[in-house]
Amino acid sequence: MNKRQQVLIVGGGPVGMGLAIELGLRGISCGIVERRTEPHRIPKGQNLMQRTLDHFDSWGIIKEMRAARVMPPESPIGGITTYGDLMSEYWYSPPQREVVKDFFFQANERIPQYLLEEVLQKKLADLPTVETYFGWQAEALAHNDSGVTLAIAEANGGESQSLEADYLVGCDGAHSMVRDAIGIVRKGSDFDQKMVLAVFRSTELHEGLKRFPERSTYRAMDPELNGYWQFFGRIDVGEGWFFHAPVPMDTTVDNYDFKALIQKAAGFEFACEFDHVGFWDLRVAVAETYQIGRVFIAGDAAHSHPPYGGFGVNNGLEDARNLGWKLAARLQGWGSDALLDSYSVERHPIFKETGEDFIAAGIERENHFLSTYNPEKDLDAFLKAWEDRQAGAKGTMLSYEPNYEGSAVIDGPEGGVCSAHGNHSFDARAGHHLAPLELSSGKNIYEELSNDFTLLALDGEDAVNSTFEDAAKTQGIPFSIINDSYADGRTAYESRYILIRPDHYIVWCGDGAPADTAALMAKVVGK
Repeated sequence: MNKRQQVLIVGGGPVGMGLAIELGLRGISCGIVERRTEPHRIPKGQNLMQRTLDHFDSWGIIKEMRAARVMPPESPIGGITTYGDLMSEYWYSPPQREVVKDFFFQANERIPQYLLEEVLQKKLADLPTVETYFGWQAEALAHNDSGVTLAIAEANGGESQSLEADYLVGCDGAHSMVRDAIGIVRKGSDFDQKMVLAVFRSTELHEGLKRFPERSTYRAMDPELNGYWQFFGRIDVGEGWFFHAPVPMDTTVDNYDFKALIQKAAGFEFACEFDHVGFWDLRVAVAETYQIGRVFIAGDAAHSHPPYGGFGVNNGLEDARNLGWKLAARLQGWGSDALLDSYSVERHPIFKETGEDFIAAGIERENHFLSTYNPEKDLDAFLKAWEDRQAGAKGTMLSYEPNYEGSAVIDGPEGGVCSAHGNHSFDARAGHHLAPLELSSGKNIYEELSNDFTLLALDGEDAVNSTFEDAAKTQGIPFSIINDSYADGRTAYESRYILIRPDHYIVWCGDGAPADTAALMAKVVGK
């Protein structure tokens, strides 16, 4: 007899494991299939946004993640941007995630992906409803209206078996077998450019960059490279580095002088030892939908892109958090198929805009700047444009605010759309992430929030609170109320009542009871 679980997950990277944790903490039985038995020791996916650390806090692993940091706690996470090479006289330290820190509970972090995966694996081991198939690979799947069947085999060529589930999620990367099997097409900008990822060690590079304030990343803008980055990132303090840069399409590990490449980008000669050289293609590709029937895709299987700005692993973990509670709701009977449909509706436009408007468009803006301004031809014009770039960087960071205003399971504004564009605010707004706030108890609201539906009532009336409790109980929706008398909270949020869903996005807010509380509660779970 085939083994049956509620959810199967193909792919055991950060997104797949994050989804398994979200489901496992909700008591959902799931199996996670991953051909690797241990993480790749390549330091990708290091830049973790504040929202991602909020996920780790909700999953009960925030202390473990902080402890996994390689760089000392006092080491800054910001970067340096230079014109030409890293020895250029033209440089600045652009504003980064610190400009939005007040809108999130947790601070951002920098952790190599393989260490992040180790923490996630340890958490999985504590969840009795999660079964891991590490060292196994997915080979074929079939799906119909009643469930899915997945054929798996040991990666070393050993035995094979068949697994069954109510739902399956492909978190199996840019070359996803799951995505291909269900016929989902990806589209996006292809720059037809090969990139190198080199991992190396050099204490001399560390010493040479002491001309700058201490930072974790360094980006050299070479006018000859069409806006493509030459990017150095620290793995540790003193020796470990990774480097991204464009290379000719016919480049191989054996036919190119990578030492000369990184020295040219740095602007000086230094000794180094390489640990890894690999390649990737510069393109943005986003799936047309994230769901076909009972099969979903998430993370790089749904959206792949250049590793610029830290959007990859962060968006993938947001996929997992969004989809996880919805799958649990459907399987536990208090959510509907329409709630599952909202996963693709909410998440697809976020990364489509992230990829095109923030990543691809950013490359085009870099190319325009480099082809238009040159300090050797017109220094005044260059300096003015260089200054404008610094100011614009802050605006870009502030305008990246994914929200779900147009979702059918959000009581959002008329004409609202789901978008990566927005503005950060403490105001409570339906479809937007809840900003943190200290309550009258002295605790932050995020220390009081559950991972179910929560009504934040700021000096709420018993009659209003009761209508929500009754509606949630009648519909079987896991629900709690935080009733707080903190007057400043009501002023800051500009609402007396705020209904917050399990992933801590706001679904409704107001100063009095909704016209029909039962209808509102039905709407936010897709009924």
